[in-house]
Amino acid sequence: MNHISIKDNIAIPKYKQIVDSIENAIEKQDLVKGSKLPSINSICKKHAISRDTVFVAYNQLKTRGIIQAISGKGYYVRSVNLELEQKIFVLFDELNAFKEDLYNSFLKNISEKSEVDIYFHHFNYDVFSKLIFESIGNYNSYVIMPANLKNTNLIIEKLPKEKVYLLDQMHDELTDYAGIYQNFEKDMYSNLTLGIPSLKKYKKLILLFQNKQPEGMRIGFTKFCKDNAFEYDIVNSLEETTPEKGEVYIIPDDRNLIIIMKKIKEQALFLGDNIGIISYNDTLLKEILEGGITTISTDFKQMGEKLAQMIVNQEYKQIENSNSLILRKSL
Repeated sequence: MNHISIKDNIAIPKYKQIVDSIENAIEKQDLVKGSKLPSINSICKKHAISRDTVFVAYNQLKTRGIIQAISGKGYYVRSVNLELEQKIFVLFDELNAFKEDLYNSFLKNISEKSEVDIYFHHFNYDVFSKLIFESIGNYNSYVIMPANLKNTNLIIEKLPKEKVYLLDQMHDELTDYAGIYQNFEKDMYSNLTLGIPSLKKYKKLILLFQNKQPEGMRIGFTKFCKDNAFEYDIVNSLEETTPEKGEVYIIPDDRNLIIIMKKIKEQALFLGDNIGIISYNDTLLKEILEGGITTISTDFKQMGEKLAQMIVNQEYKQIENSNSLILRKSL
């Protein structure tokens, strides 16, 4: 309790005096990481101030990552780094090579006085909900990938709208939020259109579409094939698939990319000659694998950089990230 000093009749607001008292105690090492802080009620009683005053002070320290609240136990010193200006919550669907590029680009461009905590929901609504509910009030900004999960607005709306930034997919019920997104329907259609000169030598296009993929991919693919009179099929698994001459496979994930390439070799087919592959999301490996894999890809490094700029500049807008077709030997 001796760590908190509050004086009447001075220009400094009382909540700021509480913040200053705790920071001073940390600087003097009277409070160290893990130290328990006085309860809100005890400070109110001793200094005859409102709970709201103490709550504002503690909440300011909490969103900067200096203290943390542990349910049923109280408040504790979380970090002694007083240089922290903001704490950022990042919730991705999963980690892969291109999401890592996005994340590293974001870290490179965000303020050095920021602390970033990253989590993954793995396309599980319960995990998504739990992580967000447990984060409420602990961060200055919330970066969220809703992926293809339904009704995420019911969870995200529990957060202050001005602190939320969405990434990758922008559902109809989330259009009031700031974010950087891909237009999967348009990108699929326009990039396949660019690839028509290479696609013409094939007789059939096959899209692997699984539940975790954005619905826009399927819609854009179907519309392209119908508009351009391509025979097509949409499959949800490659398990029973036997590749044949004249087919082009559009594969959104890297695990199934390896599976289809293995099957192509087993059928003694020649990639880029009598069978083709278009992968989604470019990586360095795809530049050299089998002489080069054609990709439809957004610029994830650019996405991370733009996200950091939006948070640093406190910009609240929606940005459609650029997307391109990268033609290589596999087509």
